[in-house]
Amino acid sequence: MLRNIRIHNLALIRDLEIGFCSELNVFSGETGAGKSIIVDSLMLLMGARYDKSLLKFGEDKGFVEGVFDCADAAPLEELGIDAEDGVLIVMRRFFKDGKNDIRVNGKQLTTAMLRELMQSYVDICGQNENQSLLKVSEQRKILDYFVFKHDDAPLKACRAAYGEYKSVLAEMEKLGDERTRAQRIDVLKYQIEEIESAKVAVGEEESLVERRHLLMAAERIKTALGECYDRLDGDGGAGEAASDAMRSLGGVTQFGEAYQTLYDRLRSAEIELNDVAECIKDELDAMTDSGAELDSVLARLDKLRALKNKYGAYDVMQKFLSEAKAELDRAENGAELYESLCKKECALKAELYACAKKLSELRKDGAVAMQKSIIAELSDLGMANSTFEAVFAPAPDENNFTERVTASGFDEFEFYLSPNVGQPLMPLAKIISGGEMSRFMLAIKLITGNLGNIGTMIFDEIDTGISGAIGLSVAKKLCRLSRGRQVLCVTHLPQIAAMADAQFYIEKIESDGDTQTRVTPLDRDGQIGEISRLSGTKGVSNTSDKNARELKDWSDGFKKELNA
Repeated sequence: MLRNIRIHNLALIRDLEIGFCSELNVFSGETGAGKSIIVDSLMLLMGARYDKSLLKFGEDKGFVEGVFDCADAAPLEELGIDAEDGVLIVMRRFFKDGKNDIRVNGKQLTTAMLRELMQSYVDICGQNENQSLLKVSEQRKILDYFVFKHDDAPLKACRAAYGEYKSVLAEMEKLGDERTRAQRIDVLKYQIEEIESAKVAVGEEESLVERRHLLMAAERIKTALGECYDRLDGDGGAGEAASDAMRSLGGVTQFGEAYQTLYDRLRSAEIELNDVAECIKDELDAMTDSGAELDSVLARLDKLRALKNKYGAYDVMQKFLSEAKAELDRAENGAELYESLCKKECALKAELYACAKKLSELRKDGAVAMQKSIIAELSDLGMANSTFEAVFAPAPDENNFTERVTASGFDEFEFYLSPNVGQPLMPLAKIISGGEMSRFMLAIKLITGNLGNIGTMIFDEIDTGISGAIGLSVAKKLCRLSRGRQVLCVTHLPQIAAMADAQFYIEKIESDGDTQTRVTPLDRDGQIGEISRLSGTKGVSNTSDKNARELKDWSDGFKKELNA
């Protein structure tokens, strides 16, 4: 249930907060007053796409926030969102550059995630939904919801069987015929041999790159070591200088401890210098002609990089090798494997047909029940002579059903309607008028709404093309529906307005050179005045307000009986 909504800088709304009751909430107002803005705000909370033209002119940012009571926290938990004591807070900020930020109980979501989540809590029925009902794909969703809402195991079984069946077909296609397998075997053998014969080691490329750098600097290193050795071990070098210094100091060590200490340090330095010189000499002796080794390293690097370009880096290459060996094994045993897959395909095909046939039977049985329910609802809505039927195409047999089967089975059907006696059943899209479509959609929502746990249902001008006694029937239906869940309704009909448990008047005002939409909650007198205005006789007939009061009193009596 939607507790309240806050709107800031959306279209003509500067700042607005509306609190809702748990039953029938009705919005009304003059044409162009901004009722669609309220619906747009609600749609944004449901995950509708944000268009930057919705931002109030001259502003940089705005937001819509809705606070919901949610008895079922499971959809939230699936997204890792805390239910926060059964409260769901949807905050949607939007900006001048067209960007928007969505938070649900503080966690950031994408538009698609929000749309998926809110389908569990809110159902919107508007003019766009009316048009979508004309699509066969939407009709399938409605019937399947009606039939499988409380037990979707048959649907899941069919999806699973279809997935396995398609997987086997893909494997068979990949395996190919004998000629294709022979060609593939040659390719795989070549690739496996190319990788294995290279004997690539982990980290080898990095080691070779380091070795290449060293070899390319070999002459420089040799020159540096030679010069260093000459300065340490050559005539007049550092080693000879240290020996001379020791001889000079050795004759005076007996005259003081400080001289002995200096002598000892010189001796240590001489030993270290001689050791360094020996190490340098060893390095020089170990150095050979680097040209041949450099050529070898460069050739190996070229080979490794060629393999890398073909098969990927080391880890990827090893994975490719493993998969190639597995595929080669399958290909070399292709005849046996293909025969095994054929048997599996045959078994899965039979299983899929059985699942699809079961689905079809359940759908057809469910369609009959749905037909009766819809016809009963349409009768109450002034379409007592209507005939409705979900017309199924002939079911395929087991030999040719694969051309039609999908994860949802092989059924092809469409909603047909005859709204008048003597009129043939025809596809919904070809025969239904605007007013009939509104009533048909309401009948659908009444039936499917009673099946689910949706806490809030929103009807945007469901009364299009309806008036008089039919309007009263629609009002009574909406009222009954609101006793099991919260209903929000935008209307032009006085009959629906009279049934409101909470009513809001939407108007456009001018303030300080700015046009704004204002929403005013109406008390009982305000509701009667609005009912009178909607009847079209306010200011024309002296009995307009009296009639409005009588309609409101009658509606209150109807609700009292309903609640008893």
